[in-house]
Order: sequence, then structure tokens, then C-alpha cells
Amino acid sequence: MAHDISALTAELTDMAAADHRSAAHANSEDPAEQLAWRRLTARHGDRLGEIMDAYGWPTAELVGEAAARAAWLIAQHADRQLDVQRRALHLMQQAVSAGSAGPRELAFLRDRTLVNEGRKQIYGTQIAGVKDGAPVPWPCEEPERMDALRAEVGIEPFDEYVAKFAMS
Repeated sequence: MAHDISALTAELTDMAAADHRSAAHANSEDPAEQLAWRRLTARHGDRLGEIMDAYGWPTAELVGEAAARAAWLIAQHADRQLDVQRRALHLMQQAVSAGSAGPRELAFLRDRTLVNEGRKQIYGTQIAGVKDGAPVPWPCEEPERMDALRAEVGIEPFDEYVAKFAMS
């Protein structure tokens, strides 16, 4: 079992590294690069589904902090695999309730899944585009409560968050 876990840890970490290397291609002008990104995220989503079948949510206790974060990133980018995102969200929610996963990452995954379902997000973590040089979020359920909800899960206020994306 210990060997399996160390192999799983290495696999998740490698998947996240590949994700980081390819992420720039997600919105590439080159359809071949976009397709390569989609292929990578679909393959990773499929594998995360298998991992969740075998282990449940890969928590930091199980695979270490970096690999747990890698699992979250893979779920976050499984945009065309709503079944995988929904399962990850469910399992991660249980892990957060048990104190073995972070509410901040869960909030990002919840928003991402809601947007992918065509629904309004809660925390304003998902950016729809840029207008007049400023990032614009996908619509939120309660925009007036967004910053209070963000604070509850350890996410900085929206204005600080989008300042990171602002086009200078």
C-alpha cells in the first residue's frame, strides 16, 4: 500500500506539472495547441476519476500537500467532464467537513463546476473575460455578499483578486 501511495503522489504531482506546462495553450490562437490542452485535461480527468474510485479524495494526509493540490487542479481543469468535477466536488466537500481539505480550494471548485453547469457562481472566482482592461466575473448568485462569502473561506476580496489579472 505504501508503494501505491508514493506512486500515486508522484503521478498526481507529474500531472500537475504537465498541466502547468500546457495551461498557456488553453486559449491559444492555434487550434492544435487548444486540442492538445483539451486532450491532456481529459486524460487527467479520466485518471482522477479512477483515483477517486480507488482512494476517495486524495487528501494531504494520504498523498501530501503538493499532490493533494495537484488533484484539486486536475479537477478544476476537467471542464468538459462535469461528472468528474461533480464527484470531486462531493468528495472534497466531505474532506473539508472532516478537516482534511481546504475550504478555499473547495470554493474555487464549486464556482468552476457551477459555471460549467451554466449556473451562477457563489464566490466570484471564475473570470468570464476582460472589459476595458478589467477582469469581469461570471455572474454571481449574491454579488452583494460575494466578499463576505470569500472571506469565510479565506479568499481575498474580489478587487484584490482581480488586480492580479488586470491588464497593465
